Amino acid sequence: MEVASKLNWNPLLADPSGRRQNKPRTLGKTMVIDKGLGLHAFEDLLETSSEHLDMIKIGFGTSPLYPLQILRKKIEMAHAYGVCIYPGGTFLEVAIVQGEVSSFFEMILNLGFTGLEISDGSIEMKRELRNELIERGLDEGLDVITEYGKKGWGSSIEIEELIETVMLDVEYGAQLVTIEARESGMGVGIFDEHGTCKDEELNQVLSAIPAQDILLWEAPLKSQQVHLLQVLGPDIHLGNIFPQEIISLEALRRGLRSDTLSFANARS
Repeated sequence: MEVASKLNWNPLLADPSGRRQNKPRTLGKTMVIDKGLGLHAFEDLLETSSEHLDMIKIGFGTSPLYPLQILRKKIEMAHAYGVCIYPGGTFLEVAIVQGEVSSFFEMILNLGFTGLEISDGSIEMKRELRNELIERGLDEGLDVITEYGKKGWGSSIEIEELIETVMLDVEYGAQLVTIEARESGMGVGIFDEHGTCKDEELNQVLSAIPAQDILLWEAPLKSQQVHLLQVLGPDIHLGNIFPQEIISLEALRRGLRSDTLSFANARS
């Protein structure tokens, strides 16, 4: 055991890109979507991948469907491994529709969630309410992540609306603004019905937003991750990653897969 504890991969092999930040990092954050992992699978995820993931989203409105002791345990484990955990923005949308925003906040704080996602993918939300929710989340000590984009099939990005949303969200204190792609990655946002990136829209977003590090791109499919990493670089924030794909994505970021081996070549 003593010999094994001294073993370490050469940095040139562990991270050929030479760019990967350690946690807590400001660049290259990864968000996992949890659509119903059991405790053992959740613990396995954290034991094997916690150094490579920064946020876990309990998908859409699944939070109240867990036995409370199970949900509490998942949140506690995320804390222990230094991972931000929050309920999906759709659940807050449900709370808005039901007129139960206060009880929503009370419950997520009592449970120990450390983040808040604010979205309007399925509802219409006035700017004033969005601002209030951002401020409330910050006042409660939560990491606030907002989201831009509708969830409907074929929904696209309105550039002027996106610019205004991102700038105001950040001004009010949001740490990141997520670009919607759902868990399917098809027919929404910057992806067409086949999941292929619409580069013209991507370029419009990039030309309009001054800093990439405020955007988190939902990209559940490997082809999307590869494309965005190749176009934007390994330091972009990516989300809606499936739990079993975390190590694979980390390999892409570091230049440890053939798709991104150029990241290693760029270092030499």
